[in-house]
Amino acid sequence: MAVGVFDLFSIGIGPSSSHTVGPMRAAAVFAAELKSTGVLERVAGLRVDLYGSLAATGHGHGTMTAVLLGLEGFHPELILPDEVEERLAAIADSGTLHLAGAAEGTGQSDGVSLPYAVKDIILHPLTILPRHTNGLKFAVSDADGEVLHEATFFSVGGGFIVREGEEDAALKELDESKKELPLPFRTAAELLEHCRSAGLSFGEVMLVNECASRSEQEIREGLLHIHSVMESCVETSLKREGLLPGGLKVRRRAPDWHDRLLKEDKDRDPKYWQEWVNLVALAVNEENASGGRVVTAPTNGAAGIIPAVLHYALHFAPGMENATREDRDDVVVRFLLTAGAVGVLYKEQASISGAEVGCQGEVGSASSMAAAGLAEVMGGTPSQVENAAEIAMEHNLGLTCDPIGGLVQVPCIERNAIAAAKAINAAKMALWGDGTHRVSLDEVIVTMRETGRDMSSKYKETAMGGLAVNVVEC
Repeated sequence: MAVGVFDLFSIGIGPSSSHTVGPMRAAAVFAAELKSTGVLERVAGLRVDLYGSLAATGHGHGTMTAVLLGLEGFHPELILPDEVEERLAAIADSGTLHLAGAAEGTGQSDGVSLPYAVKDIILHPLTILPRHTNGLKFAVSDADGEVLHEATFFSVGGGFIVREGEEDAALKELDESKKELPLPFRTAAELLEHCRSAGLSFGEVMLVNECASRSEQEIREGLLHIHSVMESCVETSLKREGLLPGGLKVRRRAPDWHDRLLKEDKDRDPKYWQEWVNLVALAVNEENASGGRVVTAPTNGAAGIIPAVLHYALHFAPGMENATREDRDDVVVRFLLTAGAVGVLYKEQASISGAEVGCQGEVGSASSMAAAGLAEVMGGTPSQVENAAEIAMEHNLGLTCDPIGGLVQVPCIERNAIAAAKAINAAKMALWGDGTHRVSLDEVIVTMRETGRDMSSKYKETAMGGLAVNVVEC
């Protein structure tokens, strides 16, 4: 299907959309196939191989545990953090995996119990499969060792997965599905032309296309639910104390910062806007680093940027002082639709995978999407919105992905706060102009794709370069 707003904003668990959400989704698909093909009851052996970035940073990103949960039949958009902890503890204590045992993502049903745990997953950090650096293979065999079913998947960023051998079919299906859209677009130039010819904004073009598959009321309710999960993520994070998991001994800052802000800024003084934006970004990404429930926006590693900039739009943008609840809901919907439209451009023309193009594909794309969303709800023309998105990405070009210890903590958490501020500045700069600018968004997206292609693999989510090797972990 054509990439839509609910593909770019999906609910999952941390700490990574490409290394946690995608692998869990792939494993769940494989588990479901064991049931549907009728081979499950004959399964006596299981083999899982992880390749490239999934293997290199899998421990820090929770890849192996995500795969185990997926193999039990859990889905990232349905499983709750408490269920994650409960099942992983049970697997660790018993050394037993309940293959395809989860009923529609929750609870337990019929399945096959196998002696299998994290230690049994085979890692190939230096082997990169041809399609993508995030590769994973599954195979099951019977008591005689005969392979009953096998499959290879690639986690291509943002929780999206592609099956080996079906890449061309998937692209064909994508192209066919786009033909069914009233206003299809792949480039910013095409999007701008739709805006000009139909007299619509970025967000309105996206809404017209979304209405091809669901009602406007369903879209509105769905986006407001996405926003409520973003807000709940912040609320949950602010209640946590202590250190983040993983061994780096990174202290959670959001709760203390929140307490300080409540004391210093009792009346939401505009001069504190950046402190609030920083707080939201940090809170979301600390929750993500804890394996909590987040919204991919468009990835988990960049999940704090859009909520932080949307917080600015709702609380500090001009004209919001006396806004009604309906007014605020309208801002949320317009913001996310516009951000989604720009997200489509990155997904279609380049990549949102840190393992493929570096952090410019994650934080850079999110900053660009957020800048566009803010520019639109602050009254920007389509040309100004495109300019805002371009400015934000232009100044994230070449951003590397070098998480220390393979954990989505340093520099990832602070990077979200910095990128949120960049997005706000980009929107403001664009709104002070008339929409004309020298560099187009399409040119920047192509540059990002080419920069990612040329970037050394050690700077693309492998923990083999940059801060990951120059900072002592303990």
